[in-house]
Amino acid sequence: MIDNVSIAGVILAGGQASRMGGGDKGLIPLNGQLLIEYVIEAVKPQTDHLLISANRNFDRYGNFGFTVIPDPVDGFPGPLAGMLSALQHTTADLLLTVPCDSPWVPTNLLERLFTTLKNENADVCCVHDGERMHPVFSLIRRELTTELAAYIDAGGRAVHRWFKQQRLALADFSSDPELFTNINTPGELERIEKLMQEQARN
Repeated sequence: MIDNVSIAGVILAGGQASRMGGGDKGLIPLNGQLLIEYVIEAVKPQTDHLLISANRNFDRYGNFGFTVIPDPVDGFPGPLAGMLSALQHTTADLLLTVPCDSPWVPTNLLERLFTTLKNENADVCCVHDGERMHPVFSLIRRELTTELAAYIDAGGRAVHRWFKQQRLALADFSSDPELFTNINTPGELERIEKLMQEQARN
């Protein structure tokens, strides 16, 4: 709850992860923890209740103690489907979305997204790192559920395109772009693990 507004969160873990060899990214170990565990630690305190969007390994994700929801569309259609499923499974006013493969989710993500959404009277707010949007880090009003369902039913899959059809605000995180690093390849996983180990030693 923030300013008497209820907040649900969803961790988007329903991707196919083709660049990671098809492995389930949320369940990949990184420096002693699973990737999704880093995200849970950051996001759970920021929300009133948390959902996990997944399309496989439902039992393993369920072991974290949160409701696990599948996409409403078959075939790994992308993050928009996970967002829609979460909107359909909550009565909260706003939905905070984050990916499962970003170990440095900011602990003030909701606060900054909410402030920007409110100040700009927007329906959707997402992160901008100074160079580009990060639409999977977003805050969405639940009133958009029906519109999003229609977009997906019509074949729409691109998050940024749907966002740009809404009253969109961009939260400026240009001072901390590295916080939105996501792990898409084995090489990136190795790089982040080494960086974390270096940080732990210093």
